[in-house]
Amino acid sequence: MTATPLEKWPSKAREPSSNRTLAPSRRFSVAPMMDWTTPHYRYLARLLSKHTLLYTEMVTTGALIHGDTERFLRHNAAEYPLALQLGGSNAGELAHCARLAEQFGFSEVNLNVGCPSDRVQNNMIGACLMEHPDKVAEGVRAMIAATSLPVTVKHRIGINGRESWENLCEFVDKVSEAGCRTFIVHARIAVLEGLSPKENRDVPPLKYDWVYQLKQKYPHLEIIINGGIKTFAECQEHLAHTDGVMLGREAYHNPWLLTGVDQEFFGGEPALASRHEVLEAMYPFIQSELDRGVYLAHISRHLLGLFHGMPGGRLFRRYISENAHKSGAGLEVIQTALEKVREQEQSALARAAASA
Repeated sequence: MTATPLEKWPSKAREPSSNRTLAPSRRFSVAPMMDWTTPHYRYLARLLSKHTLLYTEMVTTGALIHGDTERFLRHNAAEYPLALQLGGSNAGELAHCARLAEQFGFSEVNLNVGCPSDRVQNNMIGACLMEHPDKVAEGVRAMIAATSLPVTVKHRIGINGRESWENLCEFVDKVSEAGCRTFIVHARIAVLEGLSPKENRDVPPLKYDWVYQLKQKYPHLEIIINGGIKTFAECQEHLAHTDGVMLGREAYHNPWLLTGVDQEFFGGEPALASRHEVLEAMYPFIQSELDRGVYLAHISRHLLGLFHGMPGGRLFRRYISENAHKSGAGLEVIQTALEKVREQEQSALARAAASA
């Protein structure tokens, strides 16, 4: 496979990197999100934060076993620490895919018990598994036996028809007895009939107190909170009650937020000083992807939020949106968009100086 500027894409079992072998910290992470947390977004996110734990999109066990395994597991070592999220319920298939996760160099393997999509429900994947804690426990036990990687579960606080505190505790009891020590809890129930996946991210009320109570009831478990979190102030409030926070849409639409993570939550320094530096640091990676035959629009859509709220941000988004999809579009589209941002920034500075 084509090499990136940093390291070849892993295509088989290899010696683990030092970044991977260290147990990942889950103090701050970005949620797995379909169509969003692709390798292109994750590469950008890692430039913004060295310590944030990143997750892949959910990959089903069927896709890995019967499809193009290398395409689904393809990633760059620069993305570590990186967790693979699996969708599935067959213990044998989950075990097989957990072994693949280790072979391909991931830092963690996570089981999705939260996705409310009709499509995955029909295959006994996602949030519908909240109704089958014994089956989840069986799968987790098999995964733990198959790999030395941490095995974690991301789930809802319940589903419609099974949404009591007692139901939630039964789920955690059985899955923890199977060996799981880390539960990433989306603090909403999932409504499996009548709400779309998008509505399921907004309509059911958030019950953060339930996640806090889980940590109180199970102090020996690692409890990570997820759902509707947008600011560092909110993160710090949640960290007073839980072991970690996971952000979703806010970290995607406003990726620059990640530049403060290392200092705020890990006592480190910001990875890069400016949005310009981050974008320019993406250039070799973007070019290597273009050389591999990837369309620019598939990469550039993850860059649109980089100048969110800044002078020239709208112009940046518009120029890329209007040009990245064109036949033969290359790195020059991104470079031109950045030049337009610089022009807007200089104009804003000139106006500020004139009014001073």
